[in-house]
Amino acid sequence: MTWPEVHAALEDGYRTIIIPTGGTEQNGPHVTLGKHNFVVEYASREIAEQLGNTLIAPVIRYVPEGDVVPNPTGHMQWPGTISLPEPVFQQVLEATIRSLASHGFKEILLIGDSGGNQAAQSRAATSTSLELATTGVIVQHVSDYYEKNGQIAFLEDQGFSAEQIGNHAALRDTSELMYVNADEVGRSRAPVPPGWSAGFDGQPDLATREIGKQMVQLKVDAALKQIQRRRDAN
Repeated sequence: MTWPEVHAALEDGYRTIIIPTGGTEQNGPHVTLGKHNFVVEYASREIAEQLGNTLIAPVIRYVPEGDVVPNPTGHMQWPGTISLPEPVFQQVLEATIRSLASHGFKEILLIGDSGGNQAAQSRAATSTSLELATTGVIVQHVSDYYEKNGQIAFLEDQGFSAEQIGNHAALRDTSELMYVNADEVGRSRAPVPPGWSAGFDGQPDLATREIGKQMVQLKVDAALKQIQRRRDAN
């Protein structure tokens, strides 16, 4: 969008905006580094459409992924990962929230597609909610999108075991990306080097586009329900 388009949207009553956060991290040899960014952008569009009068800020693509020095931890142990320290990530979120609030957005929703994003999002929402309380701005960390979306229970009901479901770059992640952008799955031209962990668990070979559609819908539904509960409470 151009700035006049954002201005016009505000004039037309678009006072809600989503700040999506993804990540740039290794996802095994079968899924590209930007997996979370593709998924959260797609899901945010679905959420915005259901909410109505809602814009979406650009995806924040750099998030906490592990320590860089003195010894890399977490996903930083694999090349291509980019990590922000948690305090820096929180400051980026807070600055983004203040920027959007200054333009007139009154409901600011933080939606993160990765586990490492959640704690800083929660702190940023709390701190800026207090800071901006007198201006009528509400900042919400929509945690249920990631933490209470019912994905594992759904897959277990379908007969998948915990070992098959896995955790990282596994059945859920791979299926989601197959659904939102299949071109980003299974296109690596380079093999896993000798002595390196592949960087995933579970059985991503069981992933399907149909499973991905359901996984994304569960995230969207969980987010919408949490947002509505907070709106009803206010």
